[in-house]
Amino acid sequence: MEKQTVETCDTTCVGTDTDLTEIKQKMVDDTSANDLAELFKALSDPTRVKLIGALLINELCVHDLSVLLGMGQSAISHQLRYLRNLRIVKRRKSGKTVYYSLDDLHIEQLFVLTLQHLKHE
Repeated sequence: MEKQTVETCDTTCVGTDTDLTEIKQKMVDDTSANDLAELFKALSDPTRVKLIGALLINELCVHDLSVLLGMGQSAISHQLRYLRNLRIVKRRKSGKTVYYSLDDLHIEQLFVLTLQHLKHE
């Protein structure tokens, strides 16, 4: 059996001349970091991404979303509740029907920019 060698640097990194105190003060705080991670966690599920994509196009009810995604209404409602709790989608009631849409322009921008990034070569 051949012995593997591990390559290491000849020198140890000692950092740069950057003022780390200033960067540390400008970094995202723990609460914001957790909230941002939760937002991206929401976007890590293909079903939720499809829901957001559909709502980017038009305000829709649970039934319409159920038909579009080929899923049961309870499963769609569960995902919408999750997205609503994160303020990604909002709802509007008209009679007995509840319509869902994206919560605000920031969600639309985040979604569109992410798609553009993925298509960028």
